[in-house]
Amino acid sequence: MNDHYATLGLSPSASLADIKKAFRQLASIHHPDRNTDENAPQRFRLVQEAYEILSDDTKRQAYDDNRRRNLLDSPIDTAREIWQGYMNRIL
Repeated sequence: MNDHYATLGLSPSASLADIKKAFRQLASIHHPDRNTDENAPQRFRLVQEAYEILSDDTKRQAYDDNRRRNLLDSPIDTAREIWQGYMNRIL
């Protein structure tokens, strides 16, 4: 699974304006019409995919939830959230 925030060079707390700005900059750098590098199309697709997910509120929320479940952010904080939720349901 690709880290879309890392692809765009952003933190998970980035605003929509930050996401759009990063996308425009990276898309202009990696666009196959402007960049003759053989890896440019692949990088451009990664940037495009990251933007499509992070610019849509519903998709971004689902991605962030999945990210937390996969312990990509902070394993200790995620484990604490899981156990607190579990204990609150039991008690």
